[in-house]
Amino acid sequence: MRRTYGYFAALVGTVCVAFILAMLFLPLTRTVRSDVLQGFLIGFGLAFVTAQAYARIKAVRVNGWITMPGLGDPGNGVLMRAACAQLFPGPVNTPEEAVYWWANTDATGRELTGRNRYVLRFPPGGLPPNNAFWSLTMGDARNRFVPNPLRRYSVSDRSGLVPGPDGSVEVFIRATPPEGGTSNWLPAPSGKFILWLRVYEPGPEILSGHYVVPPVARAGGPTP
Repeated sequence: MRRTYGYFAALVGTVCVAFILAMLFLPLTRTVRSDVLQGFLIGFGLAFVTAQAYARIKAVRVNGWITMPGLGDPGNGVLMRAACAQLFPGPVNTPEEAVYWWANTDATGRELTGRNRYVLRFPPGGLPPNNAFWSLTMGDARNRFVPNPLRRYSVSDRSGLVPGPDGSVEVFIRATPPEGGTSNWLPAPSGKFILWLRVYEPGPEILSGHYVVPPVARAGGPTP
């Protein structure tokens, strides 16, 4: 998960606790204006910290990929919606329409960076089951598209991925083109990046939580 948000949440929580303790135990001069201002700041801070904590409770991390069961469900309460917004900013669909994962670390928990080469290997028959389509999208550390010679920002079951002799599909994630051609290449920036996997009209295996996204594995040495 995003470490910066975690540090910020810890800082905000500490400040809120300090405010509350000061109000209870220190002889401060209180006015209606100061009480309203402190109440607003403490309320906002505690709401942010609570949403961050709940997001970490509800999130599921497998093989470096993060998802949240029930994301986009219309029956979600305010707290669940706030928690979803911490990890999945922007509009989301109901699980029956789309399921989302994102990753910023490889299979060993190290941050993804264009200085290294990676492979995402879907075993034979292991592509995300769906009744529509799936896509794997690349974003830089600020979650923006990555300029590249191919003007390719994602790969999917509609982008012409070439399977291997055994039926597996390998996506090469790196800053420079792989030696075997560019059909399965997802260009990466030179620095840190984020991957998003989206599956539309997911199959029963995904909706039940039984489907496991393969890990992003580091391959070979650093990019030359």
